[in-house]
Amino acid sequence: MEVVVLPKRLSEAELIPIVKDAVALVVRSETKVTRKVIEAAPKLRVIGRAGVGVDNVDVDAATEHGVVVMNTPGGNTVSTAELSFTMLLSLARKVPQACASMSAGKWDRKQFQGAELSGKKLGVLGLGRIGSEVAKRAVAFGMTVLGYDPFLTDARAQAPGVEWISDLDDVYRHSDFISVHMPVTEQTRGMLNAAAFAKMKPKVCLVNCARGEIIVEADLLAALDSGKIAAAALDVYATEPLPSEHPFRRHPGIILTPHLGASTHEAQEKCGIEVAEVITGYLFTGEVRNAVNLPYLDAKTYELVRPYLVLGEKLGRLLAQLAPTQVDRLHITYGGKARELPNIDPITRAILLGFLSRVSVKDLNNVNVRSIASTLGLTVEEKRSSEPVTFNEWLHVQVFQSGRKVVSAGGTFFGSPDNPRIVRVFSQPTEIVPSGVVLLLKNKDRPGIVGYLGTLMSKYNVNIASMSLSRDTVGGQALTVLNLDSVPPPEVLDEIQRDPDISNVKVVKL
Repeated sequence: MEVVVLPKRLSEAELIPIVKDAVALVVRSETKVTRKVIEAAPKLRVIGRAGVGVDNVDVDAATEHGVVVMNTPGGNTVSTAELSFTMLLSLARKVPQACASMSAGKWDRKQFQGAELSGKKLGVLGLGRIGSEVAKRAVAFGMTVLGYDPFLTDARAQAPGVEWISDLDDVYRHSDFISVHMPVTEQTRGMLNAAAFAKMKPKVCLVNCARGEIIVEADLLAALDSGKIAAAALDVYATEPLPSEHPFRRHPGIILTPHLGASTHEAQEKCGIEVAEVITGYLFTGEVRNAVNLPYLDAKTYELVRPYLVLGEKLGRLLAQLAPTQVDRLHITYGGKARELPNIDPITRAILLGFLSRVSVKDLNNVNVRSIASTLGLTVEEKRSSEPVTFNEWLHVQVFQSGRKVVSAGGTFFGSPDNPRIVRVFSQPTEIVPSGVVLLLKNKDRPGIVGYLGTLMSKYNVNIASMSLSRDTVGGQALTVLNLDSVPPPEVLDEIQRDPDISNVKVVKL
């Protein structure tokens, strides 16, 4: 194998004539591997990103062309954790400001009186790899660490020296310093906003070396100007590079660095070694590690499991939106013809992919989904059941919390493998087309409930595509499911929930 090292960042136009014979590409963050580049490389089998994010690689185009995309998620853990702690020390002792003052020829000791970290409370938002490393260092400095992570189970969150806090508002109220280590998701985007700052302890200091989109920048500036937040240290921004005219650059209460989280010799070396190992492993042995797109399946097996991949991911997505945030076990049953499949692992991974979509981890994929589930404290059990089932194919998923089943769902196919249905939810029979918007609710079995719901949807111009109703006994509890053409407005849900005979109203998107 010939290795060619290109010493400079290349544009798309410069890359295209070079990659025509490339079997593998190794890139850093500044090199863009676009669709055109991939299409110009007919021999390309693997793209290795020396780092975590793959925003610079067109993963969809790579997948379409059968190219595996791999990253190196562990290489920058220590470097980013150390930068975060450097930021904490800089905020506590005002080191950058004092340095600037000295460089200007001044000697102003009183202006830069700081505070000790020892005895202070540090709120760590996100206890993954980096957050856990920051927590270790804070404990060594005599700090009390308040850990918060909505996607870790209580068992997983028992890190040494960390006080696990399940209520985010409690972290806000009691922390002297807050360090952010969350991914950007629908739940975390903009989570540090005016409302969050208002709940924080006065004069709190904030560190963000995770993702800039987590903070509402205008709200942070307002909180700094009001004195609610004493100071902030930022390595990441909503727009990068940070515009030269951005108000952050002129604010005396903010310490800025240009996204240096992984910028150490050691992190760069670790990432380089790791990306070389995963690429050579794939090319010479077929081993797939740290892939961010679909894993390889031979054509015969793929055709057998393909329908189950679709059904499994839909079941996972449904349960993700029905289950409580903290769960610790998934039990997956393969029944009927499904138990005879030669390889059920891809289907389990598809279920997990759908279920963990609520975490919205940026690099979540079929290859790393099991390890991410393990990291979150989620145990996965699989069973090939020989017990008689009603359907020819049967896929059933149960979700547990502390040993108690909290929700379950089962699915099959109607007529053909391309016609999946979810046929059991909350242990009650139903029929759900697993696509689009679905409204689920429990209600007392009473006359007029169908007419009531139909009239209400018509009132708000929401069209019902299909409806399924089931009950345990006459006049007992019923499960009503509606496939809708659009998301019902909040007014619809408010009106439904005011009905004393209706409960557990959920809107899910499949």
